Amino acid sequence: MVQPLFLCKILNRSDIKTQDPTWRPNSMIPFINQAQENVIHHSPYRRPVSTPQYKPHPTETMKAALWMGTRKIEINEVAKPSITEPADAIVHITHTTICGSDLNIYEGDLDRSMRKGAIMGHEAIGFVEEIGSAVSRLQVGDRVIILPIIACGKCRYCEKQQYSLCDATNSSKEMNSKYGHRISGILGSSNLMGGYSGDQAEYCRVPNADLTCIKASNDIAPKKLLGLADVTTTAWHGCELAEVGKGDIVGVWGCGPVGLSIQRLAKLRGASKVFAVDKDQTRLQIAKSFGMVPVDVAAHPNVSDYILSLQPHGLDCGIEASGFRSTNTPKHAAMRYLKAESDSGDTVHAVLKSTRKGGHIALIGDFFWGTNDFPIGMLMEKGITVRGGQHFAQKVSLPFCFRAGDQANVRFCAKYYPHLLNLVVEGKYDPSWMFTYDGESVVQLL
Repeated sequence: MVQPLFLCKILNRSDIKTQDPTWRPNSMIPFINQAQENVIHHSPYRRPVSTPQYKPHPTETMKAALWMGTRKIEINEVAKPSITEPADAIVHITHTTICGSDLNIYEGDLDRSMRKGAIMGHEAIGFVEEIGSAVSRLQVGDRVIILPIIACGKCRYCEKQQYSLCDATNSSKEMNSKYGHRISGILGSSNLMGGYSGDQAEYCRVPNADLTCIKASNDIAPKKLLGLADVTTTAWHGCELAEVGKGDIVGVWGCGPVGLSIQRLAKLRGASKVFAVDKDQTRLQIAKSFGMVPVDVAAHPNVSDYILSLQPHGLDCGIEASGFRSTNTPKHAAMRYLKAESDSGDTVHAVLKSTRKGGHIALIGDFFWGTNDFPIGMLMEKGITVRGGQHFAQKVSLPFCFRAGDQANVRFCAKYYPHLLNLVVEGKYDPSWMFTYDGESVVQLL
């Protein structure tokens, strides 16, 4: 049996994303503070179309990375998944990796939304071993990238290709109560994201496989494909949200895999200068080696004032890619320590102050709950556009999913994946730079 190869991305990462430009507060808002069951009862959204937990195989087992508590991940033998619903596929995992959001779970930030024994992971590649009766775009033996996002393909958001905002694959009452809406389900995450079993395992049951898997050529190096599963598409989405274009001055807070990817892709999109903001010297040296302007927060604690001293006009585009843990001031450090806030607002404040009047900001780093002291006046008075996105808008590659005579497939085929895959195939971008450790045990890499 082929053992999965666990690949650890360079340093911690904070991540993933989309946003619905047509969103408006709806009739759910008056119910937010009521009991969760009452909120769900009044919700206009469809019941989830996919079961989070797979049907266990009656005789076969596999190894998987299981969440057993804060800072406790175990490799244990569990039942191999079976086809649970007609739209499922079973994928034999050959390569998987550790994401910054996995580290959020590992460190205990989402303990209240976790289930002991949950299979971790949401970025992997492998080969299709079995398909359900409703799967039409995959065949046994296909090499595939497994995407993190699980989407129904039929709701109002999926019709607009905003798959990560899908109405029908996440049953989380907590998210519906806190946010007023639910986003899509995600493989290997917390119950907040649907509670689906992940792909840090020898096999993975992939729900709605026609949308969740992308065919990939056998001659593309594994690390290049694995880098496309989440990080590169997330980074590209950050550039899209911030509207990074030719000649722009860009600032990126965070130099983990996503932040560094954003910086490199911003350059690829024509940005004339990119500031890389972090306090980790190793990360800053990597950013400098890629041609970025490093900004050391440790040396310049008033980072926005420092950036404005170098760039008085301000940033055209500011992108936050460090997330809720990034605390640079004593005030927010104290509030997080005392649990007076869960998400630090330090970087958001700095991005807003550094960005020019009428500029664009993308919040790509993980933020889950709430922060204090949000600079709402700065946002309004400077006329800045801010877009947030917890996940990228899932797009399926046109060359791999289109079949002659099947026009219905066209609506699933556009934008990110075909373009980014072409960049990789043509040698214009290689995401494999982000992988620094190879191994066979996620526990060792953590």
